This record gives sequence, structure tokens and C-alpha cells, in this order.
Amino acid sequence: MLRYGGRANVALRGRATQSDTVDFRGGASNTIDGNRDSVYNHSSCTETSPQTSPWWRVDLLEPVHRHLHHHHKQGDCCPERLNGAEIRLGNTQNNNPMCAFISSIPSGGTRQFACDGMDGRYVTIVIPDGRRVLHMCEVEVYGSVLD
Repeated sequence: MLRYGGRANVALRGRATQSDTVDFRGGASNTIDGNRDSVYNHSSCTETSPQTSPWWRVDLLEPVHRHLHHHHKQGDCCPERLNGAEIRLGNTQNNNPMCAFISSIPSGGTRQFACDGMDGRYVTIVIPDGRRVLHMCEVEVYGSVLD
């Protein structure tokens, strides 16, 4: 299991869903499989079709505290696709508070977003404005399971 600062990647045991899938290679679970390969054609990334407010969500199965997210961007195409996305965290499937805003992640790059002091079972990444494609390769969530 991947660890960061002594904490395990709790997303590995979660269940991922998304607003839709562009083709058989872009399933939601590809982003929480522990595979940091950033080539879409290797079935290691997720991608939606062009749509209004595309989203991806992982159910961590129980609430977690003090999240740290690592996002590994696609390495072979289109780094701008995740620009403007919001990371939301909470205990409902919809309408959770925003933890972070993704302004950009360079092609093949990794970025960390801290959600210090926030608790939640669901991590959602949504691009709220316009008709867009949501595309990313790995999401890691580190935190402590709440008692």
C-alpha cells in the first residue's frame, strides 16, 4: 500500500464513479488502482466525454480526516483538461465544500492539495464551468480514518 507521512493511500480501497466514460480505457477506477502510469492508451487514466460539469468521485467507504491529495496528470496529451477543476470533500455524494482549486498541472506532473481540518467520505473532482472533458491518471488520498 502506498504511504505518505506514515499514512496509507485510503483511495486504493474506495469505489470510484464518474459522470460518464468516453471509452473502455477510461474507467473511473483507473485513477485509484495505484498505477502511476500516465499514458491513457495503457488504460491507466480516466476520461469523460465532452459535457457540462463533468465529475469524478471516490467513495472512501468511511469518513477520513486531514486529507492530502496527489493528482498525477496525463503525460501524453492535453494537460489543460483539468484546469479549473474543484476538489470537494464531505459526507454526501453531492454539494460538499470545496477543499482546493486546480489552476493547472503540467503534462506528466504531480500536484498535492491539502484539505487540512476537513473530514469526509467522498472526494469529488468537478469542472463546474462550460462543456469540458475531465481527464486524469491517478488520485491518491491520504488521511486518518475517523473513529
